[in-house]
Amino acid sequence: MNMKSQNFEKFPIADLSGLRDDLMQSGLDYWQAADIISSFLSGRGYGVSNHAARTAASRIESVGCSFRSMQEELEKLALVM
Repeated sequence: MNMKSQNFEKFPIADLSGLRDDLMQSGLDYWQAADIISSFLSGRGYGVSNHAARTAASRIESVGCSFRSMQEELEKLALVM
């Protein structure tokens, strides 16, 4: 059984809510959003490449920063350290 079918989520909604609030600040560019995403992940024991974080920031913004899209993007990015 894969993780998707178990509905396993690495990041609680409360954490995603705080991240979403940070990302939705006006005036953030992709570099700044990528830094926020990287900090979020590293604070939880995960690594992430800067390029991947910028790509994720772009995709998250394009789909409206929903919790589901954020969860999916972050799970793709999070590298176990």
